[in-house]
Amino acid sequence: MNVAQRAIQTGPSREEILAGLPDVAAEIAKGAARRELDRELPFEVFALLRRTGLTWLRVPQELGGPGGSLADQVEVTCTLAAADSNVAHALRSHFGFLEGIAIDPQSPAARKYAGEILAGKLFGGAHMEINTPRPNMIRTRLVKDGDRFRLTGKKYYATGAAYSDYTSFSALDEEGELTGVLVPAGRKGVNILDDWDGMGQRLTASGGVDLDDVEVLPDEVAIRRAGSPFMRRHQATRAQLHLMAVIGGIVRNVLSDAIAYVQTKARSAKHSASETARGDHFVQQVVGEIAAASHIIDVTIADTARTLDVAAAAILAGAPDLDDLVLRGQLANSKAQIVVGKLAIRAAEQLFDTGGGSATSRKCNYDRHWRNIRTILNHNPLLLKGRVIGDYLLNGARDDFDEGRVF
Repeated sequence: MNVAQRAIQTGPSREEILAGLPDVAAEIAKGAARRELDRELPFEVFALLRRTGLTWLRVPQELGGPGGSLADQVEVTCTLAAADSNVAHALRSHFGFLEGIAIDPQSPAARKYAGEILAGKLFGGAHMEINTPRPNMIRTRLVKDGDRFRLTGKKYYATGAAYSDYTSFSALDEEGELTGVLVPAGRKGVNILDDWDGMGQRLTASGGVDLDDVEVLPDEVAIRRAGSPFMRRHQATRAQLHLMAVIGGIVRNVLSDAIAYVQTKARSAKHSASETARGDHFVQQVVGEIAAASHIIDVTIADTARTLDVAAAAILAGAPDLDDLVLRGQLANSKAQIVVGKLAIRAAEQLFDTGGGSATSRKCNYDRHWRNIRTILNHNPLLLKGRVIGDYLLNGARDDFDEGRVF
């Protein structure tokens, strides 16, 4: 019996992992609003997640994992985001690394790191750099040093790196070729900074990383654009879907906060025909509209995830209509984000229509929902998506989709 077979027999099943999700989310939700208000990074939450199986749900069965679907993982993301959107967001790089294993289980990375993921290890990444003329410019350098390499540079938007065991970085080698490295997050010279100052998603650890002559072993270096173009396109779409799922979870939280506030704290307005806020017809309408928005967002996200699951299966099988199926996922995701983004930001605003001045109390911290949604939407500009969808439908243009640029 090999290691994978033993893991299948002894590890929790997909069904067992998902059954435990509500309790895990409830535990994470405790103190989430206070953590955000006090800017307390949730290290203990990630210690909990390492033990739950949620971070390895999508490891294929052939590698000893439960073999969960992308739709399963997206629902996990939504549920965790409803508890604490920072936690769900910070898992974006980890779930991206995991997706690479799921769609290419025979790759060197899959064989090397699947066991680490099943042991609860988390993977982060930092590829973007600031103070460059364009967002995709890389100044970090990887140079040869005997039989090893040295990595030097500065990264930013290192979402989740502070909570991770391994972190990936992009760099230019001595020939100017784009490469990637994956090293232990605690290696000497990897200095992860707590300097993210965004107005929202304040606890995602999305700040900088100083790379000071970091030693890199030969087997920790990979071609940055490894894998097929279809894999890269799918992965770019999945990364967007992850953020959309975080937004979906936030709107669930908006709804639960609206209900709890009206039922326990809000007073009826002095001009209201009702003695209580919960009996006020206008308040009822607002809560109903938030609930409707949350429902539509959930349905849209779930449908998009299933479309991407079809694309992932096609990549695994090398299906003859692979290009079409990956494109369907890209189009579905881009369309969904336009709708979800607009509904979500409106729902976060409507929360304040359920009460008066007391709803703006810092103790309630309800503004975090709008700040978090707005911050995520700035990561995924909606204006570009509408244009490329329209250009494709009108003119058959698909360069942005083929290059995976619809981000």
